[in-house]
Amino acid sequence: MESTVHKEYILEGLCCASCGDKMQRRISKLEGVNSASVDFALQKLSLDVSDAGKLGTIFTEAGRIIKQYEPAIVISEAAAVQKPTHKKASLDQGEILNYVRLGLGAALFAGGMLIELQELPRLFLFLAAYLLVGGDVLWGALKNISKGQVFDENFLMGIATIGAFAIGEYPEGVAVMLFFQVGEIFEHIAVGRSRRSITALMDIRPDFANLKVGDTLQRLSPDEVEVGALIVVRPGEKIPLDGTVTEGHSALDTSALTGESLPRDVEPGDEVLSGSVNKNGLLTIQVTKAFGDSTVSKILELVQNASSRKSKVENFITKFARYYTPTVVLSAVALAIIPPLVIPGAAFSEWFSRALVFLVVSCPCALVISIPLSFFGGIGGASRNGILVKGSNYLEALNNVDTVVFDKTGTLTEGIFTVTDSIPADGFTADELLSLAARAESMSTHPIAASIRKAYGLRATVTGDIEELAGFGVRANIDGQTVLVGNAGLLDGVDFPFEDTYGTVVYVAVDGIFAGRLIIADTVKPDSKQAISALKKAGVKKTVMLTGDSQKTAQSIATELSLDDYRAELLPYQKVEALEALERDKTGKGKLIFVGDGINDAPVLARADVGIAMGGVGSDAAIEAADVVLMTDEPSKIAAAIKIAHKTKSIVWQNVIFALGVKGIILVLGALGLASMWAAVFGDVGVAVIAILNAMRAMRVVEA
Repeated sequence: MESTVHKEYILEGLCCASCGDKMQRRISKLEGVNSASVDFALQKLSLDVSDAGKLGTIFTEAGRIIKQYEPAIVISEAAAVQKPTHKKASLDQGEILNYVRLGLGAALFAGGMLIELQELPRLFLFLAAYLLVGGDVLWGALKNISKGQVFDENFLMGIATIGAFAIGEYPEGVAVMLFFQVGEIFEHIAVGRSRRSITALMDIRPDFANLKVGDTLQRLSPDEVEVGALIVVRPGEKIPLDGTVTEGHSALDTSALTGESLPRDVEPGDEVLSGSVNKNGLLTIQVTKAFGDSTVSKILELVQNASSRKSKVENFITKFARYYTPTVVLSAVALAIIPPLVIPGAAFSEWFSRALVFLVVSCPCALVISIPLSFFGGIGGASRNGILVKGSNYLEALNNVDTVVFDKTGTLTEGIFTVTDSIPADGFTADELLSLAARAESMSTHPIAASIRKAYGLRATVTGDIEELAGFGVRANIDGQTVLVGNAGLLDGVDFPFEDTYGTVVYVAVDGIFAGRLIIADTVKPDSKQAISALKKAGVKKTVMLTGDSQKTAQSIATELSLDDYRAELLPYQKVEALEALERDKTGKGKLIFVGDGINDAPVLARADVGIAMGGVGSDAAIEAADVVLMTDEPSKIAAAIKIAHKTKSIVWQNVIFALGVKGIILVLGALGLASMWAAVFGDVGVAVIAILNAMRAMRVVEA
């Protein structure tokens, strides 16, 4: 029986984004591979294989493909959730020899420029300088040609500089190769710096846990600690696992998780999240989740897997790059051959020199590298602000938001309910009413049920069957009586006075007789009004609230928050219908966002163009279905996410326009004979370095 499997591998030393794209395309076509993704920013290969039994064969073949493009890559299996490892390393022996070689070549080049020599000694001097500076480029080109890879940077630069020698421009051939090599060094430094900066944003994985065993502490890896164990966290240490404080008082720095700078005070009984930093006191914590299920693991997994979901711009550039280089190379051939044949007196050497400019500027590295880094930087910067975006396609979608639809409870309101009034019917007392409701709701996880149990003040227990009816309430068998607790729709066939009041009304009936009602109130979140205002400023045209609550409650909150519209008294399936109706009302290509937090919101989150879940108190199902997760449960973060998306898009298009603009200008000037190969090399590596440095700006968090 076949079983699908997902595996990830680290490609240490991956330095060519274009090569990574070629690897991905070829590995994706291997038999048994459902999908393959090469992540240039994280140097990672992700494989989805249809049959686990064929994984070894597929890995071997994938490794062979990878080595064809970049032989120096070291392939290793990635942990399920790994700590970022892009650290600045000291120079190795190979790099030192490379710099020495370039230095000697540069010295010979300088000597050739300063000393007047006869033609033959001059040729040999510049040829020696050329081989020192560009010998590895020529060798790389020959090896790639033998593997069927023609249109790569090494081949193009080799042809261009050999062509310069062929027409007697020895200094230009050496200088262009030297400029190219120096530019490549700066490009690799810029890429490395960008990778380190981006992955540092996610450097929240704890290194160890202090397991308490009797009176001693054992230092273990967090994934070795079991649920229920006690761990000790000293001041200055990261909390390694989610848990509950059993001893100690302290302040926690949660900025790496939520983006909030203010510390959070904790004491015994409080829940704490992995990845938080203990600021002062000594804490003893009982572990409530295994490391793989902990908050820090989920955050790292979400962000590290985000780049596998590519934006339309990334996909466009990937396809564009496949055709751009061959087109420019063919144009170069035409430029070298056709004009001398059709223009009287045209010198082949002159047009050949112009064609060389085309060859040098034909590499699309500036785009292929900088655009994925821009999106990944935006996603990393958002995560530091407590906003987890699951893919660059969702970050791109946040640029065109037309409508934002909110669930009410736990999203715009606190979701913390309080029983404000208990109104019994004739024959019942207020205490009896509350007791019946609390016992019937004893097994429910709904916030309203929790508020009823809390108001009752005692642990409510019930013997008998309890049936939870989604969108209506519960039916329970208590002491032989059938008790209904829920909204008006649950009491079909029961004679009762309907009340439309602010707050949530919970009706209670016993054996078909109305027993009374409870009034339960929720409060609006402090930043909900600010969130709606910020969304309007960000260009959102319509804000809508969907709720299962009463018309009067919904109207009151909608008015208070200046919402454009609301739908009340909705069952879960009716929320999907309401969302689909709003979807049809959108303008143009605008996107619809749905924001929710509960398990009943999962279908609506999945249906929206972009689903946003409240991650702090949100259910696992809602977070799983969502495309964006807000770790602080603050609606105002939605506007911050949109601003980050706008900034990222701006940087991406700056790089697209800059790179294509400069290359286009150089191509035109080169064809007219007004641009030298020096300018062409700038159009290749110079533009790439500038674009990469610009991409790094996406990491800077934009305040809402």
